[in-house]
Amino acid sequence: MELAMIGLGRMGANMAERLVRGGHTVRGYDPGEAARQQAEARGIVPHANLQNAVAALPTPRVVWLMVPAGQVVDDTIAQLRPLLAAGDMVIDGGNSNYKDTQRRGAQLAEAGIHYIDCGTSGGVWGLAEGYSLMIGGDADAVARLQPVFATLAPTPQTGWGHVGPSGAGHFAKMIHNGIEYGMMQAYAEGFAILKHKQAMDFDLGALAEIWRHGSVVRSWLLDLTADALKRNPQMDGIAPYVADSGEGRWTVAEAIDLNVSAPVITLSLLERLRSRDDDSYADKLLAAMRNEFGGHAVKQG
Repeated sequence: MELAMIGLGRMGANMAERLVRGGHTVRGYDPGEAARQQAEARGIVPHANLQNAVAALPTPRVVWLMVPAGQVVDDTIAQLRPLLAAGDMVIDGGNSNYKDTQRRGAQLAEAGIHYIDCGTSGGVWGLAEGYSLMIGGDADAVARLQPVFATLAPTPQTGWGHVGPSGAGHFAKMIHNGIEYGMMQAYAEGFAILKHKQAMDFDLGALAEIWRHGSVVRSWLLDLTADALKRNPQMDGIAPYVADSGEGRWTVAEAIDLNVSAPVITLSLLERLRSRDDDSYADKLLAAMRNEFGGHAVKQG
């Protein structure tokens, strides 16, 4: 199959290369000339502008978007819309909010254009290991794209599937990332407790390696954690600042809207927010309160 990949950052370029390795023709566009040159070295056919990339495609056209969530997606669709016709398919493989996806899908459907949302997990390892793909949208359009999804997935039969109507793929990916927040927080807290038990002098990398085999907490995330601990057991050079890309916030908001209790995911998000305050006013006020009611000593900063 032939398609255009719009956005040749690390994730988009890796996905495009995996498709090329699987026998597909991938035309690529990115506003950065360096990104286009690097993509060409990986077997992707680069185009200097969006119009040329789309015009070169056979019909029905398939365009895969790997651009940042939010306004950039809307801007890209606005550029694409005059270049597309009924029967063409646009896939959003980024981390868009599912409500935005539903809106975009309804708008493009008026012109007979299929908008497919593909929640994509696999990160930097996807090129070698394959991607987990959660796909929403019209079932017939998804079926036509089966060769693409089967190539990107870990195997043609596993790691991907049509999960529901427009927005369902991005909704599933949102919850996937919320679960990921909780898992990461649990691992981080557990290893922090082990590290602080200095009398036992745990080798955290070695312990993680033990858990990787046979333990009920084994996972790919633990595999990656074990590697990180072996390379840098003291986490030297890493600031205690944890970013979030939005899906955790959306997951918590959705849980509230649906009256679903999700304390672990919610607290893991709050811990990420807390990590960014290196001069916590709240902590200072807590220390002052303890001093006021109990005369407890205040550590001078």
